[in-house]
Amino acid sequence: MRKLAITLAAFAALLAPAAMAAPVVAPKEGDFVTRDFKFRSGEVLPELRLHYTTFGEPKRDASGRVTNAVMVLHGTGGTGKQFLSPQFADELLVPGGLLDPAKYYVILPDGIGHGKSSKPSDGLHARFPQYDYDDMVAAQHLLLTQGLKVDRLRLLMGTSMGCMHGFVWGETYPDFADALAPFACLPNEIAGRNRMWRKLLIDAIRLDPAWKGGDYVEQPRAGLRTALGLLMVAGLSPLPAQIASPTRQAADKAVDDYFAARLPPLDANDLIYAVGASRTYDPSPKLENITAPVLWINSADDFINPPELGLAEAQARRLKNGTFVLLPISEKTKGHGSHTWAVLWKDRLAAFLKATER
Repeated sequence: MRKLAITLAAFAALLAPAAMAAPVVAPKEGDFVTRDFKFRSGEVLPELRLHYTTFGEPKRDASGRVTNAVMVLHGTGGTGKQFLSPQFADELLVPGGLLDPAKYYVILPDGIGHGKSSKPSDGLHARFPQYDYDDMVAAQHLLLTQGLKVDRLRLLMGTSMGCMHGFVWGETYPDFADALAPFACLPNEIAGRNRMWRKLLIDAIRLDPAWKGGDYVEQPRAGLRTALGLLMVAGLSPLPAQIASPTRQAADKAVDDYFAARLPPLDANDLIYAVGASRTYDPSPKLENITAPVLWINSADDFINPPELGLAEAQARRLKNGTFVLLPISEKTKGHGSHTWAVLWKDRLAAFLKATER
């Protein structure tokens, strides 16, 4: 089951669990609260809480600017702590690792609607503001500049939804990061099959009579079960799944174990909002505005961002200073979840960091 769990990474926190690493350097946690945050919808939240986890300490130059900050952005349904998983932290966030906390100030925020940041299940339910990716990026910028007093990033890295946030960051704040590393996404409007399965997921919850317009007394379990099934399929890579579950009995057990682990703690409004936040995403018209160097990595066995569409190669040519890498299918790749398995791409990231040194 552990092998299958690793492949179910469509959205890190919603899919099969991975054991947390035991970092040599202890992380710190905190909350930043910004007042009267205005969303693009026009809605205002009197207090928006943004939770974060950090490793290391900021280093400043003679002018007081931070020189060693690295922000890593999580995927839909995840949290900053997903990067404490062994496949990421044990490769990068250790002494001598590529993102050694003795060298870098690593910031792992929980996006709006996720983790310990403000979200619908805190009490507003379906009356929570209808946030989108632009709102999430604007809040991340406030966290850095006002909360953590970071005015420059050495590297902005993001996986899945965080990958899409990376493209939004590159266009919205083109001079903020020295380098961008978006993994597992496309800089295009969410359309085609990618939008279809998301709409199916949202509709499954909303059409469950127990949902009651978002003011449910008990979670709409039938709708959530269908939604989780769609997440499972979207995250699977056929080859590792076949190897991990080579029989009908093994596959059935994997499904049962998956629902047993994931269904109880899930909140329907949180999931609808998180998946629906992609509805306005489309950085494609302004890709030329991205001036920072970009290392963009997708995997060939990614159901959510299928390479056969040819979208990535066409958009990569529009980046002023970008490199696109498509990881070939192998027994080591994990489908959409390849973005968190540092062993697959850390050598490329190391070369990228060296090439973008100032």
